[in-house]
Amino acid sequence: MDIRKEYLEFFKSKGHAVISSMPLVPDDPTLMFTNAGMVQFKDIFTGNIPAPENKRATSCQLCVRAGGKHNDLENVGYTARHHTLFEMLGNFSFGDYFKEDAIAYAWEFVTVNLSLPIEKLWVTVHTSDDEAFNIWTKYIDPSRIMRFGDKDNFWSMGDTGACGPCSEIFYDQGEENFNGPEDKMGGDGDRFLEIWNLVFMQYERTKDGELIPLPKPSIDTGMGLERVIAIKEGVLNNFDSSNFKPIIEALEKIANKKATNDSIGSYRVIADHLRATSFMLSQGILFGNEGRPYVLRRILRRAIRHGYLIGLRKPFMSKLVDTLVGIMGEHYVELKENSNYIKEQLTLEEERFFKTIDLGMSLFSEELENTKTIFSGEVAFKLYDTYGFPLDLTEDMLKDKGLKVDIEKFDELMANQKSMAKAAWKGSGDASNEGDFKTLLEKYGENKFVGYTNTTYTSKILALLDENFKEVKNLENQIGWVLLDSTPFYATSGGQNGDIGAIEFDGKNALVLETSKFHNLNLSKVDTQGTKLSQNQVIEAVVINRYEVAKHHSATHLLQSALKMVLGDSVSQAGSFNDSSKLRFDFTYPKAMTNEQINEVEDLVNSMITRGLNGVVEELPLEIAKNKGAIAMFGEKYGEVVRVVSFGGDVSIEFCGGTHVKNTADIGSFYIVKESGVSAGIRRIEAVVGASAFKYIKEQLSKLSMIQTEIKSNDLISGIKKLKNEIKELKNEIKNVQSKTISPINEEMIDDTKVVVSVIENGDLKKIVDDMKNATEKLAILLLQAKDDKVMIVAGSKNTSIKAGDWIKNIAPIVGGGGGGRPDFATAGGKDITKIEEARIAALNYAKENL
Repeated sequence: MDIRKEYLEFFKSKGHAVISSMPLVPDDPTLMFTNAGMVQFKDIFTGNIPAPENKRATSCQLCVRAGGKHNDLENVGYTARHHTLFEMLGNFSFGDYFKEDAIAYAWEFVTVNLSLPIEKLWVTVHTSDDEAFNIWTKYIDPSRIMRFGDKDNFWSMGDTGACGPCSEIFYDQGEENFNGPEDKMGGDGDRFLEIWNLVFMQYERTKDGELIPLPKPSIDTGMGLERVIAIKEGVLNNFDSSNFKPIIEALEKIANKKATNDSIGSYRVIADHLRATSFMLSQGILFGNEGRPYVLRRILRRAIRHGYLIGLRKPFMSKLVDTLVGIMGEHYVELKENSNYIKEQLTLEEERFFKTIDLGMSLFSEELENTKTIFSGEVAFKLYDTYGFPLDLTEDMLKDKGLKVDIEKFDELMANQKSMAKAAWKGSGDASNEGDFKTLLEKYGENKFVGYTNTTYTSKILALLDENFKEVKNLENQIGWVLLDSTPFYATSGGQNGDIGAIEFDGKNALVLETSKFHNLNLSKVDTQGTKLSQNQVIEAVVINRYEVAKHHSATHLLQSALKMVLGDSVSQAGSFNDSSKLRFDFTYPKAMTNEQINEVEDLVNSMITRGLNGVVEELPLEIAKNKGAIAMFGEKYGEVVRVVSFGGDVSIEFCGGTHVKNTADIGSFYIVKESGVSAGIRRIEAVVGASAFKYIKEQLSKLSMIQTEIKSNDLISGIKKLKNEIKELKNEIKNVQSKTISPINEEMIDDTKVVVSVIENGDLKKIVDDMKNATEKLAILLLQAKDDKVMIVAGSKNTSIKAGDWIKNIAPIVGGGGGGRPDFATAGGKDITKIEEARIAALNYAKENL
């Protein structure tokens, strides 16, 4: 039984519009991830936007709870129900039906469609909700309806705003399976499992705490798909269901061992984290050191750590992706379409972490032996700073041992490390003006954008705002914001920078500095120095930067097509920016492009330009646009009708709301200025077209002329080769001089170990140590050198009982210094060169005593 499909078809038959799962990255600065089915309808519930014509909706929403306030990560693997990624089935009413129908629909689906036995079902309502209680008595015996307080059965969006009582449906998993003291209705045990939550959104809570009835109460429900699948399949743990079991079985084959009672937790963590990381990657989230990318990295490293515990020492996550696609790829096509890219990114990140995990685990185990109750904050920080172990990964490893980290010390060290990437999520945007924009929307409605066809337009000023977005009657000799009834100014979005220009009237003008969108209002920032704007004034709006911006934006589309031709279809856009002077395009690719690839892409784009491909803009139904091959941006939410921009028929077809040239010949020429890495698996191309391209070429020719003058030759290649040969000869002369002045190195054998402790007058100490380690099977070496009134010390150890870090810590204080390092290599510095011989003798004695 496909429960997901059954659910959506059921509510479709009840008049609900089936809405696609919104992206995991929501258009909401207060949330890190989409964490509930109602997130995409939040603005409807709060009244920020009007309800759709069909006031009934249903969805199966992908959710992530692994960062910010909503975080289930630490519980995954330890419970039967917690997941980082899960699917929430929901049905919603925007002021249409209420409790009577919501309860009837839920009961019909649970008892008829799912065929769950009534004797296994229980219901809860809020203590004050007699209405819901009475409705439920039509379907279930009153003795099976429990009343609970605000903690369990009252929902609110925040301290103020929409709220209301809840009603939940529970499934009894049997006393024979769960019979602890908490296995009761209202307890924390697993016997009574909540499967459906119905929120009756019927009040508005004021700042004073007063509950005011809403004129149009609404419904928000949620049913956890993973839980219901487990119940229908007769298993007591989500991880034993068909959603996870095939992944665990595939992992057992990779590890070449069956999961046991001791190791099953690790197998479950990996299965869960595979789902989360794969979907996050498929939707354009990438590995990084802060925000969502950091959460993605943290989830994967937790999975790798559990893989390490079951004996895996090489990348393994990518080998499980095909199994996941087999389970979920039919419904979530982006998973199937991007499976190769997902495998590639997982493998690259795994390889990075596996390079350091051995050393990190060694340090962790060493400190664990010395820990009784509190794990060292210094070591936890070193694991984070040096070996890439997130703090919660260390805490997770300690959780198995019942130990905690010295958090105060860790936080102190973290605060002192100013260059360390911030691990905490910081929301973006300013919600303080939300009420002001809502008021503007209610008063004036959304203003009309006419900039696709006009760069000048006669408009009326609907409203004026000061710099703090407070409405004013006039703007005079100050900077503020203007709301026009119809505006030709494009607001920053989709990677395209907002328009600039002027507001002209009576021979005067106010400069338009930027244009942005706030809660669907297109506002332009203006400087009224020397003039005055008034509400209801009729003006001429003039855009001045559009043509060059359009050239760069259209070139961005051509660039994406060329990249796919050269690098393959797995290349996907990961961000872009274009204005009147440049374009920047970020894309998924695991390594730097070669010069040949860069040149080929540049040639392809210029070919598209010189061919004079016509640009066509269409508004199409979403499915037709997809079937036409239009490229969508990862993470974007599209409506039922989308704007599609194409060049040359099928040369380039993309979903896009920006402005473009009518023909590619208008772009002029295209030059790639730079290709670079942005983060793991993300490359960036910066390029120029149009007037900026002309300026760029003039600058390059000027530089070439200067170089010709400097090398005194018009033949640049031969001139540069001549200089390189001269530099090579000089380097060889320097190397010969240095090699002749290096002091002789004293060696002696202690048992079967070569011991080298010497003072070196000249030479590269690190290179000498590396060379001797490469040439010797068992070696303990410590070298000292006086240089610029300071002492340099380098120590190395290979296949001996001496740890270089400990050795150097003992010797460095003699010359007034300090240092340390790894067991196989360490460095230190000192200030007292008069003690260098004393340090040498002490170093030799240390070696004799410790070998």
